[in-house]
Amino acid sequence: MNVAITEGVEIRVNVIFRPDLSQVENDSFFFNYEVFMENHNSFPVQLLYRNWYIFDSMNDASVVSGEGVIGEQPTLKSQDTYTYMSGCELYSEIGYMKGFYTFRNLLTGENFQVVIPQFDLFFPPRLN
Repeated sequence: MNVAITEGVEIRVNVIFRPDLSQVENDSFFFNYEVFMENHNSFPVQLLYRNWYIFDSMNDASVVSGEGVIGEQPTLKSQDTYTYMSGCELYSEIGYMKGFYTFRNLLTGENFQVVIPQFDLFFPPRLN
C-alpha cells in the first residue's frame, strides 16, 4: 500500500488488477484502486477537488481533474476516515497514477493540497 501524509491528511492507496473487466487480447487492462483518507488535524477538512496524472507506458499521459471523488465532497472531522474505490483503464501492461486533492480547512476557510502517492499499475504476468 502506498502512503503519503501532507498537511495532516493521510492518503493510502491499494491497487487491484481486474482480469474480469480487462480484455488483454485487445490491450485493455483495468485496475481498481481503493483510497483511504484520514484527517490527523485538530480541525475539520473537506475534500473539494481531485487532480490525477495517469501514465500509460505505450500511450500519452493524461490528467483528470474534477470536483470531489465519486460524486462526493466528504467532510472529515478530526481523526475521521473516508474510503472510496474507483477504476482506471490502461491500454498497455504498465503504468502509474499520482496526483493531489484540494482540501479546505473548515476553520480558516483556506484551501491546501494533499499529495496522492504514486502507485504502479502492472498487468500481473508482467511482474514475472
